[in-house]
Amino acid sequence: MKRLLSIVMTASALAACATGPFSPPAPPPPPSITYALPPSGAVFRPQDFTWSKRPGDSSIHGALAFHVGALRYACAGGDVILTPETPWSRRRMSILYGSPVIAEVPVALARARTPSAPSGDYASFVRKTTCDRANHFAFPDLPEGGWFVITVAKPVGAPGEPVAVMRRVETNGGPRVVTLN
Repeated sequence: MKRLLSIVMTASALAACATGPFSPPAPPPPPSITYALPPSGAVFRPQDFTWSKRPGDSSIHGALAFHVGALRYACAGGDVILTPETPWSRRRMSILYGSPVIAEVPVALARARTPSAPSGDYASFVRKTTCDRANHFAFPDLPEGGWFVITVAKPVGAPGEPVAVMRRVETNGGPRVVTLN
């Protein structure tokens, strides 16, 4: 009987310590959710450019018709650069040309604005062609997307500073005609 009394007293003491009915342990907290922020453009990310390496059904056919007043400019024999649009390249165009859409900037000013930070493997994604004698150029077999067309326009028959001419162009299948003026 002593033993039974001891068990009952122990059970009573334990019951007195309880504050309510039995509750299961709290569930673990939900897993933390991380959201990927869009690229800021401050860091070169090769994966942002990979789309531009694929062949496509688009093309850009262009001509330089840039002039300042009566002074005409030409790109004949010069390079025309085609840069894929990414957050990084859009930021770069804003830095170099003051706009990610359209610009005419003295070459010396664009060069002075060129960032000194390394640009990763940027050059491997840039396409290049030559402006012909009639100031025309073409980029065939492009995938759909945004591009920056850039060339250096030099004054014809008169002294003057060369001008970097940049335009953003969107391809979406088929030929796209652009005039740099």
